Amino acid sequence: MSSTVTTASTEQRVAGLEARIRQAPEKFRVMTGDRPTGPLHLGHYFGTLHNRVRLQELGVDVFVIIADYQVLTDRDVADRLGEYMEGMLLDYLAAGIDPERSTVFNHSAVPALNQLMLPFLSLVSVAELNRNPTVKDEIAHSRQSAVSGLMFTYPVHQAADILFCKGNLVPVGQDQLPHLEVTRTVARRFNERYGAVFPEPDALLSTAPLLLGTDGTKMSKSRGNSIALGATADETARLVKGAKTDAERHITYDPENRPGVSSLVLLAALCLDRDPHAVAEEIGGGGAAALKRTVTEAVNARMAPIRARRAEYARDMGYVRSVLRAGNERAREIAGATLDEVRGAMGGML
Repeated sequence: MSSTVTTASTEQRVAGLEARIRQAPEKFRVMTGDRPTGPLHLGHYFGTLHNRVRLQELGVDVFVIIADYQVLTDRDVADRLGEYMEGMLLDYLAAGIDPERSTVFNHSAVPALNQLMLPFLSLVSVAELNRNPTVKDEIAHSRQSAVSGLMFTYPVHQAADILFCKGNLVPVGQDQLPHLEVTRTVARRFNERYGAVFPEPDALLSTAPLLLGTDGTKMSKSRGNSIALGATADETARLVKGAKTDAERHITYDPENRPGVSSLVLLAALCLDRDPHAVAEEIGGGGAAALKRTVTEAVNARMAPIRARRAEYARDMGYVRSVLRAGNERAREIAGATLDEVRGAMGGML
């Protein structure tokens, strides 16, 4: 009963927030982004990219960070960083991020943003950072030979990412709520101690369903189980063909008992803008071969215009890099103004 009530309450809250966004989009500033640790994939597209474009189209001021510094939180070196950053830019533009209406920038280009880390760290305790469940999970899956101090400051670094531009709306999944709560805590404590400077950002909880990777586990850039946005039609066909299903021939949509099959059904349904139950029923006794054929055709049809735009942008990397330069310039101006405001509030410190 409590789970049902919680779900209903969450849905009601998201619906109320969505209504406010539609009524006055100019009052909101979204802050979101990705770490450049590998190619973006279909899970990113349906989970976040599609929503960023939607908010942009509504008139919300959208900031998208390429979090290059945060690559070092869970790995010893930042491999292929330049390649991944440029690939991410291509994916953003191909998916519909418009640099005239959204700001794309990267961490290392905005020193003032990172300077906010020091006063923000003074506002949280070691114990609070230590018990953050998202940090614990990330440490458990860390690729580092030893966990660095940067891992523990990760939520505070995210607070600086959000608050430097006074972001007041952050699209997140349920697992990211503890990080956002750190941001809200930092903003609240700073305002109480030094005067009102920062908003306490709201979480715009994602309603996007979870897509599993081709091996039946969470789709991830680092696990080699995803279909990249930049994949070709042939690569997509090969990856889908190798996806994990089960021994039962009749296709049903049952995420709890048939996760691999159901994730493929869901992927086809998302690409076709249809209900997954209806897609499963249509495939019926066709088995895994018919399911994978449906998925391949649906993905390739849905991604074809995105892939075409991506290829077009890739032919003019000078323009693509200019998008990042312009975004970095705007982010630096805003971060500098915020840092000046923080220094003033703190009596000239920093």
